[in-house]
Amino acid sequence: MRGRLGRECVYVPSCRLGLYVALRHWCPPGGRVLMSPVNDDVIFFVVLAAGLRPVQAPLNPFDGSIDAGAVPEETWGSLSAVLTTNLYGNPDPAPELRARCDASGIALLEDGAHAIGSEVGGRPVGAWGEASVFSLSKHVGAGAGGILAVADPRAAEAVRTACEELLTPRRTASELAYALRPYAEAAVRGLGLRRAAWATLGLLGLAERDGIRMPLRPEALALATAAAPDLAAHDSWVRVDMHGYRRRSGPLRLRRIRRAVGRLDEVLRAHRDGTALLLATPWARPREGSGVQPLFRVPLLVADRDAAIAALARRGIVVGYLYDPPLDDYAGEEFTDPSPAPGRARWFAAHALPVDPLRAREAIGVLERSGVRPAEPPQELTRPGAARTEGLGPARD
Repeated sequence: MRGRLGRECVYVPSCRLGLYVALRHWCPPGGRVLMSPVNDDVIFFVVLAAGLRPVQAPLNPFDGSIDAGAVPEETWGSLSAVLTTNLYGNPDPAPELRARCDASGIALLEDGAHAIGSEVGGRPVGAWGEASVFSLSKHVGAGAGGILAVADPRAAEAVRTACEELLTPRRTASELAYALRPYAEAAVRGLGLRRAAWATLGLLGLAERDGIRMPLRPEALALATAAAPDLAAHDSWVRVDMHGYRRRSGPLRLRRIRRAVGRLDEVLRAHRDGTALLLATPWARPREGSGVQPLFRVPLLVADRDAAIAALARRGIVVGYLYDPPLDDYAGEEFTDPSPAPGRARWFAAHALPVDPLRAREAIGVLERSGVRPAEPPQELTRPGAARTEGLGPARD
């Protein structure tokens, strides 16, 4: 990762822990952070755990990237940092955000969890901000681990020390479970038991989400935010889907991660090939002049997403990484400043179908046979000046 980014990099057990450390290092407690409302709720809770106020940004409704030009001028003057998302690997406009952050004297932090291998402005995602974080569970497929990269090498030791202080001891049982997980997952896939596995987790009380978003639990969250910055107070939210997010990695885990990282270029080529196929379909809206990125998921925009998901599921293609409703609708004004143009995020969140490019041909065949229609955006999103249009409830074709 040092070679890819030209920056000093610190290994962390998870992207979310690296992001918490970066937020604590570059933002004062009580600061305000501009972020995307179409994002994983875990990241939202990491921002709260760092003692910061999330501020939801207006988005490009066709790829979910931050629309820097639609952020009100008064908002820029109130921020401590901007946190990008690079959703599904589609880059946020880092050059423009970098210029605005420099003009405002604030930090740019890049969440590159979906975006190893993506580029913007002739540089890799992760090479624009004061710090950037990457997940080794996404493109790399390591199932654990992350990278915290810093622009100033002098900051590396401070963030490394901060990470060390937050780590919990490694556990033999956890290492054994990690070693056996790929074989268990392969067995579930081979036997077609995905639905049964999820049902069993629910019966055992191990499934932490009833839907796309985890339960907010506002009364408990209010108590936790009053104690912030405090990662432990927010642990029950931050750990969802990854209870070992701050556990020290053992040698077996590190060996597997190294092997997975060694295959990264091959994986990125395969993602790029599948992305090109999906972007050529009628459900896609390729960004002009951006080239084909090795997207982690390609967000097709479909009229009836639930029907498309069901059609894909019948062929064993599972759709994940959905972020609906947007964070301002999910959390409310008690915990976040809402977007000035909420309709854009609502429309994208309701219609985005994130397809794995490694299964592009299969997915395209299923969608064609099922008669899935492209989503038609309302006029409010296509007319000039629409970036500042307010309202637009959760329209679903």
